[in-house]
Amino acid sequence: MEIDPESATPRTSTRDRDELRTRLGAWLATERPGARITEFSAPTANGMSSETLLFSATWDDGSGECEHRCVARLPPAADAVPVFPVYDLEKQSRVMQIARERTALPVPNVLWYEADPAPLGAPFIVMERLDGEAPPDVPPYVFDSWLLRADSAMQQALQSRAIGVLAELHRVPLATEERDYLRPAAKGDTALRRHVEAQRDFYAWVCADGCRLPVIERGFEWLEAHWPENAADEVLSWGDARIGNMLFRDFAPSAVLDWEMAATAPREVDLGWMVYLHHFFQDFTPLVGVPGIPSMMRLDAAAATYEAASGYRPRDLEVYTFYAALRHGIVMSRTARRGILFGEAKMPENPDDLVMHRATLESMMAGDYWHPGRR
Repeated sequence: MEIDPESATPRTSTRDRDELRTRLGAWLATERPGARITEFSAPTANGMSSETLLFSATWDDGSGECEHRCVARLPPAADAVPVFPVYDLEKQSRVMQIARERTALPVPNVLWYEADPAPLGAPFIVMERLDGEAPPDVPPYVFDSWLLRADSAMQQALQSRAIGVLAELHRVPLATEERDYLRPAAKGDTALRRHVEAQRDFYAWVCADGCRLPVIERGFEWLEAHWPENAADEVLSWGDARIGNMLFRDFAPSAVLDWEMAATAPREVDLGWMVYLHHFFQDFTPLVGVPGIPSMMRLDAAAATYEAASGYRPRDLEVYTFYAALRHGIVMSRTARRGILFGEAKMPENPDDLVMHRATLESMMAGDYWHPGRR
């Protein structure tokens, strides 16, 4: 199956943007009488599944009418073939508030969580809109972007600061009830076991159409055979921890976004995801004849940076980056199926080819992906 890495994220929305603006404006006027939307758009460069709406609106906040720059996020419509089985907007809003209140991280303030699906057709959250620029996904920032054009010193500064975000987030204290609330809804006696079992459940949901993926199933077997020693470690996990989910100003994080995959897990789950998601894009650069940024997110350098920021030395990071690639393989197989249903691609003869980075998974399992030139 031919998939263009420049457009490898879901792009089809079944919601009418003009209708969304009208309905959002009507809802806002019930929350802030006299409020009106003055600007409205829907970005497409980043994001994997939830719909994001950018808007500005004016209302009287008690000291006179002023403009507020906002972001609304809502789950995809059911007929848009969602990437994930569940979109828990209340959980997203709660974890964002925890991170905002207990760290100095630039997490947007959640202004509203609307549980009633009537206004927009689904529950949604509205948060303040922070300024900055994200390394884009479409086309990937390693193909062409402000980050690619930066000098190596600034690229490394951005990497260090991004990894520092993880270190600070992982220090967040959680009450017992908060930890229970954020844990993946899967059985297991350790944080990692619960996280992995939740991914098994996700894989089973993706393959409910009967098209199983041997490379993913071999991946779960490989993971069991290389199970990390620190499986019981448990911290607040961002989930979709990558530089594409941050905004930057002067190469420093100005917003930490997209919390729909938040849970509890060992620290290395986030760090492995951040490292691997860069390499996911970087691995495609030979196909388009560009160098990308091969110096970023090296395995050993990322571990050393995290240790310097946190005092904790990451362990089994090769295993955790494999787990990231495995998780991403399930997501990408779902998005590939989605593209087939929307007529954007054809079903491959080998179902493993639904996983765009199948070769990476196989190389990691063979033990030759993290060679000296990549570490």
